[in-house]
Amino acid sequence: MSAARDVTPPDERASVAVVTDSTSYLPRSLVDRWAIREVSLYVGWDGDLQPEHRYDDLDAFYARLRDSPTLPTTSQPSVGDFVACFEPLVSTGRDVVSIHLASGLSGTCDAATEAARVVAEHPGHVEVVDSKTGAGGLGCLVVAAARAAEQGAGLNAVVGAARHARERLELLFCLDTLEYLRRGGRIGAAQAMLGTALRVKPLLTFGTEITPVGRVRTRRRALRRMGAYLNELKDAGATDWIVQHAQARSDAEQLVAEGTAIFGGGPLFCTQVGPVLGAHLGSGVLVGGVVRDPLVAQAGPRA
Repeated sequence: MSAARDVTPPDERASVAVVTDSTSYLPRSLVDRWAIREVSLYVGWDGDLQPEHRYDDLDAFYARLRDSPTLPTTSQPSVGDFVACFEPLVSTGRDVVSIHLASGLSGTCDAATEAARVVAEHPGHVEVVDSKTGAGGLGCLVVAAARAAEQGAGLNAVVGAARHARERLELLFCLDTLEYLRRGGRIGAAQAMLGTALRVKPLLTFGTEITPVGRVRTRRRALRRMGAYLNELKDAGATDWIVQHAQARSDAEQLVAEGTAIFGGGPLFCTQVGPVLGAHLGSGVLVGGVVRDPLVAQAGPRA
């Protein structure tokens, strides 16, 4: 089964194609705008792994996640999935910048790197970039790279745009519980918070691992902290910002409204976190983020 999602044919004026994986959860409008290729990770129960983008009903997925005694299994794309994505591009001489979920959390970058070796005999070149983040943070790097490619930047400049954005990226998110991280083995430095996880809402950041940065007592206080965080970012000179959630639409809408008042304009995008990361984070996650340089001229649609 193929893990690559069909997209609008690429703009041939751009010499560099941008590839990412499904865990950025970018809105379709931005993916289609730049013909960004997405290679899907896999998720499923009882060995029935499916490409993530086949889970169209996120409400049903999160309901099963909440009620199931077992967690779903997640898996990186195969080398073959990446070869199938890269080969049609590099065989025509186009270069590829492939930007992916943090290598500390997934083997996706390793699979992409091996696929780049497989297609190395073609005239185009593939450069794999470890985003050292995920979800909306990964999405911000992909947007930065796609904008640079659209403006005619070459391979090295597009890679540089992604890395420059990563240096200026800040993320903060709140979970209802650390239980899914614990059960999925992705708890990392947040392990120290497990003793009080039932009594607090942990605040974390998303880098090479998921790291705790604070805690609050209630979800209302968590929302206030996220709003204050956006104010801090604006005061520090931030330009673009994002919101993502998992089964927390009304809270996300509240954060979008607050951020729009703070920044004087809407977010770069507001989307829901899909099954692969949702399986490890659980429902109720909110992510606010920023890149300190403009990425696009106008905000993407909300979902």
